[in-house]
Amino acid sequence: MRKLADHLGLVAVTLWVGGLWAIGYVVAPTLFASLENKILAGMLAGKLFTIIAYVGLVCGSYLLLLRLSRFGFGAFRQSAFWLVLAMLLLTVAGHFGIQPVIETLKAQAFPKEVMRSVVRDRFATWHGIASGLYLVQSLLGLGLVLKQGK
Repeated sequence: MRKLADHLGLVAVTLWVGGLWAIGYVVAPTLFASLENKILAGMLAGKLFTIIAYVGLVCGSYLLLLRLSRFGFGAFRQSAFWLVLAMLLLTVAGHFGIQPVIETLKAQAFPKEVMRSVVRDRFATWHGIASGLYLVQSLLGLGLVLKQGK
């Protein structure tokens, strides 16, 4: 049973971190580069970011519980535990804190494209914050992947 839990942990890391990278750095930029309708591109990207946020919540929770069940309080001395916790907190902050602000700004801009509206500057600021947090989360994910090889 222990081996199965470990294998599921590896799958969780792969799914979460791979999904972050694929959606954030391949799929979303491709949508904006390929679709003329930027509102549609943003809507599709937003849905994908929502999906990966929930994937992160499930995978991150599993990984924390796996470490705690395996190592008890010793998990608090492991960098992998703190990497997962930081990624999980960034997921929560991004999805439940920043994303609702971005969605509100998009709604205020409608029917115009948000970058052609009066809320453009606020949207750009919040989008920049979200992008920065996503980058940090992706780099933490890289650290987590590298930890799995040890």
